Amino acid sequence: MGQVRQPRRTQTRDGELGAAVARAQDGDETAFAIAYRIVQPGLLGYLRGIVGDDAEDVASDAWLEIARTLGRFKGDGAGFRGWTATIARHRALDHLRRQRVRPRAGGTEQDVLDLAGPHSTHEQALESLSTERALELVRGLPRDQAEAVLLRVVVGLDGPAAARVLGKRPGAVRTAAHRGLKRLARQLGIGGEADERVTDVTDADSRTLGKSR
Repeated sequence: MGQVRQPRRTQTRDGELGAAVARAQDGDETAFAIAYRIVQPGLLGYLRGIVGDDAEDVASDAWLEIARTLGRFKGDGAGFRGWTATIARHRALDHLRRQRVRPRAGGTEQDVLDLAGPHSTHEQALESLSTERALELVRGLPRDQAEAVLLRVVVGLDGPAAARVLGKRPGAVRTAAHRGLKRLARQLGIGGEADERVTDVTDADSRTLGKSR
């Protein structure tokens, strides 16, 4: 089985992120703002996949905790991305417990038809994931698959980092992400071609799924 690769764009920005976090820990507010701008799009996309319309409120709570406990963080840019995702996940689960709700089910059959055109390819399916309805589809996946896809593709974590966030083995997270992406491809009307190519997740994936419209 192939692996979902960490987006190259995320890897490139992690150097800038690590430097900003180090300066922010020394009290540089501008550096903290830079770190926020780098991390927030993916973090917000991840939270939308868990709590839906309440994502911004949950993200605000998470950033308050991130700011309050920033001095405790030790690591580089990639580590900070995983650390913030862990905090955001805890806040999201707290929110769901308070509301006594589960992540909402995925989109309707018509939503899927609207997302996929008659000449769909795997790349078109990934491009379709830029829509809010696509996050509805992600929320319709089994929880382990949804979180694995969101952490790998939206937040941009590598396998071991995503596994630490979820408290699971890296192999289990890779499998869940692989199955989740295959299931999304099928929902979007993509055939056997996607089954062979679905693990080739590149920079384009994080640019689409990680941003809202």
